[in-house]
Amino acid sequence: MRKIKVGIIGTGNISGCHIEGYKALPDLCEVSAVCDIDEDKVKAYAARHGVARYYTDYNEMMAKEQLDAVSVCTWNAAHKGAAIAALRGGANVICEKPMAMNESESLEMLKTAEETGKLLMVGFVRRFGNDADILKNFIDSGTLGDIYYAKATYLRRNGCPGGWFGDKEYAGGGPLIDLGVHVIDLVRYLAGGPKPVSVYGVTYSNLGDSRAVGGQSWVSSTKGFDFKYTVEDFASAMIRFDNGMTLAVEASFNLNLKKDMGNIELFGTKAGAKIDPQIEFFSDMNGMLVDIKPHGDTSLSFNGLFNREIAHFVDCVRNGTKCKSPAEDGVVLMRILDAVYKSANLGSEVKLDV
Repeated sequence: MRKIKVGIIGTGNISGCHIEGYKALPDLCEVSAVCDIDEDKVKAYAARHGVARYYTDYNEMMAKEQLDAVSVCTWNAAHKGAAIAALRGGANVICEKPMAMNESESLEMLKTAEETGKLLMVGFVRRFGNDADILKNFIDSGTLGDIYYAKATYLRRNGCPGGWFGDKEYAGGGPLIDLGVHVIDLVRYLAGGPKPVSVYGVTYSNLGDSRAVGGQSWVSSTKGFDFKYTVEDFASAMIRFDNGMTLAVEASFNLNLKKDMGNIELFGTKAGAKIDPQIEFFSDMNGMLVDIKPHGDTSLSFNGLFNREIAHFVDCVRNGTKCKSPAEDGVVLMRILDAVYKSANLGSEVKLDV
């Protein structure tokens, strides 16, 4: 089987993770073209990675190139347009999270994938973590029993990446849509993909943009735009699912806490589990409470994380392997995020159709 030809739309920081994933599979694929609205940026990117052709218009790229697969790594507001153009141009697509700006856009993308018969995968990279693999094996074997409550936090004390990430017109929202999406999806994935039935959410915009030195070290590489800071600083929600599970989630760019936090807690009828950052289990045995910590390093390793995600995408494209993070799950996540923002605006619970 010949190598698949790959294109990348958007050459910001996250695209570096994608292209390194493709370059790690030299016998299976090759990046033939890259695209970005900033010509200087995309020209330098193509030269740095040895890509033959670059474009500033993804429609032109899709018209001139015969691509089998495309990574969409733009800001959120461009996800829908870029993904649909790639799908209609005959390519399979992996789109970075969040899938779109809202559920309506994500449904358009899913419909296009169905109409074209192409794969649309969402970049829920936490599904490909070693910690997710380990914990899911325990869950699927029945160690936790029925999971009925979960907690997920992704909190930064002073951590907005700046640029478009703080501008709602380009990002769609703040830490909820940028950070919360990771942990909400991870909990859904670990719990077997339950569907949301109701959401109560709150958002706050009290602290503004990053406030002091010593905060977020990674920053947006986008230049030349007059971005405004118009997103929330903090979001929290209670999400109920059709299997009876409830998830409490918190996400922040800026919050007055001691240090950044990111953990997952699951509470089941047989045991509880926590990723913080190592995996631990909590249960009872022979009439006594016990804490169980598996041997080895079970914390999330970023070494090869995106490579595993890209390798799976390439495998799906080449061999028709069942996708681990399909577009349908991206739609569900957008439905949840929409409901949190709607609930925060209304000040009341939002019920969803299953």
